[in-house]
Amino acid sequence: MDSTGGPPLCFPDLNSSCRRLPKPRSETALLYTLLAFVSLLTVTLNLLVIISISHFRQLHTPTNALLLSLAVSDLVVGLLVMPIEGLRYMETCWLLGGLMCALTPYVSYCLFSASVGNMVLISIDRYLAICDPLLYATKITLYRAKISICVCWACSLVYNGCILMGHLGRPDRFSTCHGECVVVISHISGTLDLFITFVGPCTVMVVLYMRVFVVAMSQLRVIRLQTAATSVAAAPTAKKSETKAARTLGIVIAVFLMCFCPYYYPSLAGEDTSTSLSYFAVLSWIMLLNSCANPVIYALFYPWFREAIRLIFTLRILQPHTRLVRIL
Repeated sequence: MDSTGGPPLCFPDLNSSCRRLPKPRSETALLYTLLAFVSLLTVTLNLLVIISISHFRQLHTPTNALLLSLAVSDLVVGLLVMPIEGLRYMETCWLLGGLMCALTPYVSYCLFSASVGNMVLISIDRYLAICDPLLYATKITLYRAKISICVCWACSLVYNGCILMGHLGRPDRFSTCHGECVVVISHISGTLDLFITFVGPCTVMVVLYMRVFVVAMSQLRVIRLQTAATSVAAAPTAKKSETKAARTLGIVIAVFLMCFCPYYYPSLAGEDTSTSLSYFAVLSWIMLLNSCANPVIYALFYPWFREAIRLIFTLRILQPHTRLVRIL
């Protein structure tokens, strides 16, 4: 029992319990409200993507299968990872036991790796569709997209199992008291993870999107020259399309970099990546917010998604034969 008059214990019946660091009630209420809002928004946006792509048969394409996989990983982040990480931060104690201490980081890392992998697959898909349309039409099928998604998830499960093998075996090996869940990734493993999970995929996406941007601009320039000969008013439309394409691609790359760069700061600074770092919660939540931004970036820019939302919220999706509605 706690008889020292200091901060309360996480588990008052255990002498080996960690100390709880209570926050003011007003701050706690505000943080819980903000957590609930972000989690609910993340779940809602990604659920809308999942319902739209799953329901409407016209949306059953290779590209949308990749978007669906991305939305599933981000949905689970909003449904499980965000609440658990929020509880850890606000309660300043790990209250979920040893099994959850072992599984939660593994699930989180797998979801993030799968999300990154899905974004790489999307960039490859867009590159082939724009830069090599003949190959795309003959080689890229829905079945092969599903196989690629399965491989992506399998690699994520195996890779993160290797990275967190020590933690999965002994989740309490770095804990100093009962009520603490500390995950430590050595500098060597963190540096390896930096290149495999961030530098490599980011390089692929940037290079492919730059190539897509150049080819798209070239195609739009040709279209503008052709339409200028028949209609002078067509030129501003082409110019607007160029601006929209540049803005969309810039947002895709910039948001990914902003969300993932801070998380790898310990590796870049030569430190071990540990949940016990004073600033780790900030780094973690910046990366978590990417799961909320993904459906906005990858789906809200598509007109079919706005139409699907309209059909969902007006409940027309419950009517017979709506699966066959032409939404594109």
